[in-house]
Amino acid sequence: MEPFIVSARKYRPQTFKDVVGQEAITNTLTNAIEHNHLAQALLFCGPRGVGKTTCARILAKKINQDGTERKDEDFAFNIFELDAASNNSVDDIRNLIDQVRIPPQVGKYKVYIIDEVHMLSQSAFNAFLKTLEEPPKHAIFILATTEKHKIIPTILSRCQIFDFKRISVKDAAAYLKYIADNQGVEAEDDALHIIAQKADGAMRDALSIFDRVVSFSGKQLTRKAVTENLNVLDYDTYFAATDLILKHSIPELLLLFNKTLSYGFDGHHFINGLASHFRDLMVCQHQDTIDLLEVGENAKKLYLEQSKKTSNSFLIKALDLANNCDLNYKTSKNQRLLVELTLMKLASIDFGEKKNSESSALSGPTADYIAPASFYHQNFVAYEVPEKPVPTTVESQSVEKEKEPSPSPTRKQRIEEEPLANHSDSFSDHSGSIVTERPKTETSKVSKPEIKVTKRVSGLSISSLKAKKTHELNKKNDVPDETELPRTPIVEEDLQQHWSNFVDEIDSRGQKILASNLNADVPKLLKDTTIWIELPNSTMKKEVEREQYDLMEYLKSKLNNYFIDLKITVNEETAKKFAFTPAEKYEKLREKNPTIDLLRKTFDLDL
Repeated sequence: MEPFIVSARKYRPQTFKDVVGQEAITNTLTNAIEHNHLAQALLFCGPRGVGKTTCARILAKKINQDGTERKDEDFAFNIFELDAASNNSVDDIRNLIDQVRIPPQVGKYKVYIIDEVHMLSQSAFNAFLKTLEEPPKHAIFILATTEKHKIIPTILSRCQIFDFKRISVKDAAAYLKYIADNQGVEAEDDALHIIAQKADGAMRDALSIFDRVVSFSGKQLTRKAVTENLNVLDYDTYFAATDLILKHSIPELLLLFNKTLSYGFDGHHFINGLASHFRDLMVCQHQDTIDLLEVGENAKKLYLEQSKKTSNSFLIKALDLANNCDLNYKTSKNQRLLVELTLMKLASIDFGEKKNSESSALSGPTADYIAPASFYHQNFVAYEVPEKPVPTTVESQSVEKEKEPSPSPTRKQRIEEEPLANHSDSFSDHSGSIVTERPKTETSKVSKPEIKVTKRVSGLSISSLKAKKTHELNKKNDVPDETELPRTPIVEEDLQQHWSNFVDEIDSRGQKILASNLNADVPKLLKDTTIWIELPNSTMKKEVEREQYDLMEYLKSKLNNYFIDLKITVNEETAKKFAFTPAEKYEKLREKNPTIDLLRKTFDLDL
């Protein structure tokens, strides 16, 4: 029985043409040898398993070939390999320098291959500098490393640097197909692509995985056998999960996730694979990006078919949800619930494009969108400026009185009962302006007054803000005659009760700061109609004064007395009653319960 040789050794490239995925470097080295432009020191850097040491050995053999050697000549006496991981001292480098002086007995060059050169010590690098810069004519140094940043700049400046790249999935799968044919193994394309993806750009890793899977499945290398042996989730799971998401089938989706967990996979693995699946579906959305899909031909057809069922907006939302789950997975205390919640959100994505009220108002004709009346009162103020003065005769005044809108049916009812030409209401145009139109009134006895030109005011313009401010001031100043207002005597208990009710009401509406300021003191009654509160600082006083209009209107109506006023004073001594910082809160707690200080010292707690 012949000893088994792993594929990484058995199929190690013997010529530059056999090297996979490094055409730029192999062509450069071939041309340098042919034109005698080879540097005395070369640095091969790149990730593991991409062919650095292999190219160094091929180069060492090729520069010594003159056409007279045997076919199987490997020039073993001219090639010296040194592992810098275990020979990294100054003495090792000095022994190497002593050997460099001796010319080769066979061939033209002596080649020194130093692998993992970044492991050399600082003193070893310094001892190597002079020889590396000016070696004998017969000596060539080839340094190989996976971590170029650990090599000192003085070494880098003396070398010709070649950066090896990761081997693409396509190139790795093609080379695996070549090896499978040589070994008589029937391998599915999807199975080889999964092996190439698992190798992550390293050809040596891909060959090691290939050997392992062949030992497991024999001469028939199927996708199912590869996924089972490599402990990776088959893309059929993600196709099924995506179909359930598109159907909004949350129960079946959770059962599928539970089944996946029962196979030994964790939730992080599942959600990462699902995010990659969404990414692959997205690259299938456009013809130019299909080449980014690194799968076999059979899998590509499935991806193209499912990508037609999904929209670009859905995939973006799905990728965002899956990515957030990935970021929060390690910090979550209930990781399974986090993944399940993400799956439920994915299955709840609405595929229809719904327009909000704003987009509806801006998309179609202006008259088709009717905003509620409260929208106008809160955001816009419409007013008119006549171009010419209107005659103020008795007849014209009667016409104007007829034109004033009465508080009768809603706009919807008036649209149904009256002709469209007789409607009078405000509506929004495409710019967000409020336009007020006068109704058409048929008057036979009175001549029509001159037409007024409506001035539009944008809700975001300075003029509209000024108009709104004027409107509010007029509203505040618009009070009835003092002789008609009630003046019921005030009971302090009733005042405090209504004050508390008002604070609760604004607190429920979200005005937390104003509610907190009003709660800072209990109101007191002075001179029958003056309400007095004392606040700890002037900032709180200004906040209350700014918003006191609604408060006073509320109290006047509840107390049935329209002659009350508010007096606010500032007493900074009262600020000591309030705890704002953590230290102040702790002091308050310690005053109430001194044992809490013992608790802090016992457990060495911080505030």
